[in-house]
Amino acid sequence: MERGKMAEAESLETAAEHERILREIESTDTACIGPTLRSVYDSEEHGRFMEKLETRIRNHDREIEKMCNFHYQGFVDSITELLKVRGEAQKLKNQVTDTNRKLQHEGKELVIAMEELKQCRLQQRNISATVDKLMLCLPVLEMYSKLRDQMKTKRHYPALKTLEHLEHTYLPQVSHYRFCKVMVDNIPKLREEIKDVSMSDLKDFLESIRKHSDKIGETAMKQAQQQRNMDNIILQQPRIGSKRKSKKDAYTVFDTEIESTSPKSEQDSGILDVEDEEDDEEVPGAQDLVDFSPVYRCLHIYSVLGARETFENYYRKQRRKQARLVLQPPSNMHETLDGYRKYFNQIVGFFVVEDHILHTTQGLVNRAYIDELWEMALSKTIAALRTHSSYCSDPNLVLDLKNLIVLFADTLQVYGFPVNQLFDMLLEIRDQYSETLLKKWAGIFRNILDSDNYSPIPVTSEDMYKKVVGQFPFQDIEMEKQAFPKKFPFSEFVPKVYNQIKEFIYACLKFSEDLHLSSTEVDDMIRKSTNLLLTRTLSNSLQNVIKRKNIGLTELVQIIINTTHLEKSCKYLEEFITNITNVLPETVHTTKLYGTTTFKDARHAAEEEIYTNLNQKIDQFLQLADYDWMTGDLGNKASDYLVDLIAFLRSTFAVFTHLPFVAYCLGA
Repeated sequence: MERGKMAEAESLETAAEHERILREIESTDTACIGPTLRSVYDSEEHGRFMEKLETRIRNHDREIEKMCNFHYQGFVDSITELLKVRGEAQKLKNQVTDTNRKLQHEGKELVIAMEELKQCRLQQRNISATVDKLMLCLPVLEMYSKLRDQMKTKRHYPALKTLEHLEHTYLPQVSHYRFCKVMVDNIPKLREEIKDVSMSDLKDFLESIRKHSDKIGETAMKQAQQQRNMDNIILQQPRIGSKRKSKKDAYTVFDTEIESTSPKSEQDSGILDVEDEEDDEEVPGAQDLVDFSPVYRCLHIYSVLGARETFENYYRKQRRKQARLVLQPPSNMHETLDGYRKYFNQIVGFFVVEDHILHTTQGLVNRAYIDELWEMALSKTIAALRTHSSYCSDPNLVLDLKNLIVLFADTLQVYGFPVNQLFDMLLEIRDQYSETLLKKWAGIFRNILDSDNYSPIPVTSEDMYKKVVGQFPFQDIEMEKQAFPKKFPFSEFVPKVYNQIKEFIYACLKFSEDLHLSSTEVDDMIRKSTNLLLTRTLSNSLQNVIKRKNIGLTELVQIIINTTHLEKSCKYLEEFITNITNVLPETVHTTKLYGTTTFKDARHAAEEEIYTNLNQKIDQFLQLADYDWMTGDLGNKASDYLVDLIAFLRSTFAVFTHLPFVAYCLGA
């Protein structure tokens, strides 16, 4: 019984499930009915479900049949209407076909025109697009053409700026074109080409500047000489009431600034800028001799390319090499002044160029680099001058060399280079100059003493008297009262020697000019050199004359008289030196002249020579005499030998009457 209940319960449950599935099939879209049917076949009651489904279908068929029966007349009427519509539709279709055929026939030309218009519009659109693209490409091509022209005309810095604009502004807009890619790939090569060409220009500049250094230095030294002459003229003119002013300073400092985005302009300020107030010929400046633009261009090109340090190192290295070549003096430099002048011109030209570069570029060279080069140049120049000047035996050449060194130092001092060591070296050359002067004046004194007749100077007129007195400071009231003709007590070598001593002093003074020495230093230098002239050169010349074998007593007596007058003239030499140096002899550090001792020594040597020669002559008379010592008749007649001896002594003592110290000779 329980089994029957369970079977009945299961049957009810299955029937409910089948009902649910049927409702789901009726309400569900056919695309999604698959899972529902799947669940029927998965169960074991699909047979019963099929029965259930057949029952449901029959029910629906009966409902459909009822509805069709109910609407059958309407359906028939609809079919009748449809048949009528089909006829009308066929007519309409025929009309439409005829109309279409007519439209096709009539619109054929229009279609052709429209097709042509379409093609025209397409071409216009393509042309417009092409023009737009060309408008983008043309500036690129124009810039590239401009770049090639600039490189062809060697305008490298503008070419580099054009290349920069081309790379960063124009090419990115048309980078997808093949020719632009070729340009982009070619840009590094163009930069290297610009670098190489600019470096080539720099090398040409360095070679040119090496050749032009002497000309630049000559120009700078000429201008320094002009300025110094002008300063001397101004100093000599009275300052009170004078309103004249120089138009320009003689030395212009290079302070031109350089723009960071463009190379240095061609308006260089030159080496020096001088306008003489007089009508002197104006000397050209650096811009007339050297074109510095290759340096500026190359500097800016390397700066833009990020290789400024490389350029600076290369420039400084090459200039150091050139400095060593410039500082190497020629082997025969000491032979002529032109050798020294060319040597100095090259050095000045080198440093004028470097100073110009220092002031017209931003860091290409700096003060430390210039000072280093100058220290090297100064040491090598001084060493070369010491070596070559030691070969100079001509005082005129030494003096010209001194003037050239002073001009060399003054020129470089204008540019801020320290030149104290050069002036210190000139003091060394001063001693050498003094020695060459002493050698020269030794020959002058020797010629004067050799050509003198050792006789008092005769004068027959007032003019002749004044001429001698004008040459030598001599005052004798008694002689002035005498009538013409009359004689000076001294011979011609006295005024000649006196004037040559003054010429020597003038020569010493010439060397001290422009050495920036004080009056005391100049006075001390002149007095020391004059003392050497008197105590060594003139003294040796006098001693050589006195010690000659063929010197006579008359000449020795005249030498004594001459040295006496020269000794008295020493005070006038003191006054002469005082007048030209403006240093009083009473000054503590003033050196005194030793001429008095020199002439006293010469006079004593002459007196000794007279004494020696006189005794020798007497001994010769006595040795030659042949006396008869055995005669018995003495008589009143003296020996012929004694008579000759007395006659000789009388004539000799007559010569001594002009001596101031005759008693000394007689006593001897």
